[in-house]
Amino acid sequence: MEKLHRRDFLAQLSLATVAVSVPKHAFSFHSKADAFVEVETTYGRIKGMQNEGVNLFKGIPYGGRISGDRRFRRPAPLEPWTGVRDALQFGAPAIQPPRRNEPAPSEDCLFLNVWTPANDNKKRPVMFYSHGGGFVGGSGAAGGQDGSNLARNFDVVVVETNHRLGLLGFLYLDELGGADYAGSGNMGMLDIAAGLKWVYDNIAQFGGDPNNVMIWGESGGGAKTSCLYAMPEAAPYFNKASIESGPGVRMTTKEIAAETTAMLLKELNIAPKDWRKLLDIPAADLLAMQAKLPFVPPFIEKNKNLGMMRRNYGGFGPVVDGVVLPHHPFDPTAPAISRNKPLLVGWNEDEYAFFAWERKDTEFAKLDFDSLSKKLEPQYGEDTAKIVDTYRKANPDATAPQIFMAISSITMMGLGSVDIAEKKVKQGGAPVYLYNFGYKSEKKIPGTDYPMGTPHAMDISFKFNNEIPPRDGSAPKESFFGGNRPERFTASRHFAELWTTFARTGKPAAKDVPKWPAYNLKTRPTMRIDTTCEVIDDRFSHELAVWRAVGKL
Repeated sequence: MEKLHRRDFLAQLSLATVAVSVPKHAFSFHSKADAFVEVETTYGRIKGMQNEGVNLFKGIPYGGRISGDRRFRRPAPLEPWTGVRDALQFGAPAIQPPRRNEPAPSEDCLFLNVWTPANDNKKRPVMFYSHGGGFVGGSGAAGGQDGSNLARNFDVVVVETNHRLGLLGFLYLDELGGADYAGSGNMGMLDIAAGLKWVYDNIAQFGGDPNNVMIWGESGGGAKTSCLYAMPEAAPYFNKASIESGPGVRMTTKEIAAETTAMLLKELNIAPKDWRKLLDIPAADLLAMQAKLPFVPPFIEKNKNLGMMRRNYGGFGPVVDGVVLPHHPFDPTAPAISRNKPLLVGWNEDEYAFFAWERKDTEFAKLDFDSLSKKLEPQYGEDTAKIVDTYRKANPDATAPQIFMAISSITMMGLGSVDIAEKKVKQGGAPVYLYNFGYKSEKKIPGTDYPMGTPHAMDISFKFNNEIPPRDGSAPKESFFGGNRPERFTASRHFAELWTTFARTGKPAAKDVPKWPAYNLKTRPTMRIDTTCEVIDDRFSHELAVWRAVGKL
C-alpha cells in the first residue's frame, strides 16, 4: 500500500466522493407519481409530480446553452417556452463519467430540482444544497440527498442544482480570452449563483420564501458553499449557510490557475495564441485530458512553498480572481460581505474511514505505535513525535489505528472547520455554530475488523432524514454506510431537525437536543450530533493546541 499523505487524501477526495454519491440505494429518476402539479415560472409553465405528499419538479432549466461558442462563458439567455414543459425527469449532470440511475452527462447541464410540501404560496424556508464530488463530479440527483423527507417531515423547500464542473467549469482563461471570458475560472460557481437567482425569482411559486434561503453542502459542496459565502454575485440571494466536511478556507490563486491552463494547452499541443481551439475539442476528449491533471481538494493547506502548491494543487476548481471570488473565502478573515449571515460548520469524527474504504487501505488497521510514527513521519517530520505523544496523552486508551484515524480525520476536515469558526467569531457579526457528527456505524471497513464509525459522506443521508423506517411498514434496509441499528433513525432525526430549524430561524435547535450555544473563543462549545446529542466545551483542546504549535492551524 502506498503511503497516504494528507495532500494525497485530499487530491483523491473529488473522485472519492463521486464514488459514494451513487450508492446502491440511490433513487431512480423514474419516480412514481400520485398526481401531477403545474406551476408558472418566469420562463414558462412546468409540470411536476406529487408523490406521498411532496411535490417534486425535476430538471428545471435555470440557464441557457453553455456549449459551442458559450463554452467557458456565461450561459446564453434561457429562452422562454410556450405550453407546459415536463419537469418529470432529472436533467443531465455535468460532463463526468456516467452516473447510475441518472441521465447521460452533457455539457449543457444547467438544471435544478425542487422538492416542496405544496405549491401554496406559503413562505417556507428554502434549503439550497450544493452536491459533493469535489469540483469534478456529482449532481443534484445524487443518491442519499433526495429532498422528499426534509420537505415532508420538516415543512421546508429543498433545491439542488447541476452546474459546470472540472475543466469546463473552472478553466482560467481571463488573461487569454478577454472580456467575453471574464470570470471563466469560476463558471461553475457562477452557475450556482444563477441557480440562487432563479430561486429568488421563482421559489414563491413553490411555497418557499425568497428572503429566507440557506445555502449548504458537504465535501466539495462545503467548499462551494464557502466560496458562495464570499461571492458578491451570490450575496443578495441567501441569508445563512452551512459548511459540512469541506472547509474551503483557501482556493486556487490566479497564478496557479494560469499555470494549469498553460499545462493543459501544452498537453494538447496548442499555442497560447491559439487557445480558441479548445472550443472545438469534444467535451469527452477534454474530460479524458482532465483526468491526466491533478485535482483540487475542497480546501488548500496554508503553504508558503508556492512551488509545492503548484505541484499539489494545479487542477480545476474555484479561482481567487479578484472579481467573482475577490479573495480566499476565509483567509485572512471571514468574508465581510456575509458578516451578518449565520453559519454552521463542522465535520465527521471518522472522516478517514471513508478513504480507507475507498482506497482499500487495510494496513492502517494493523499499525502499532512504532509503525504509526513511521507512517506519519513523511508528512510531519520532526513534529511527528510531539503530535503522537499529544494524542496518546489525550486518548490514553486508544490503539495505534485509532490514533491514526483521529489524526487523519481532524487534519482532513477538522482544522479548517475550526479555523472558519474562529475567524467568524472574531468578525463580531452573526453567530457561528460548530459541530461534530458522531453516530457510529457498526459496519466494518472491508478487509479489517475496524468499524466505519462516522466516515466522510455518511452525514448526507442522515441530515436529509433519509435514515428513516420505510413508510410502507416493511423492514428497514441496511444503510450504505450507517449500518443496521435502528438508533440511526434517531440520530438522523436530530441532524435533520437541527438543520431545518437553522434554515427557518438562524438558530439550530431540536426536540430532545440540548440548547446549542454559538461558538465563542472562551468556552468553545461544540455540538456532538448522535442518538443522544451533547454540547462539549473546548473539545479536542490538547489536540488543537499541538496543531497550532506545529503551524497547521
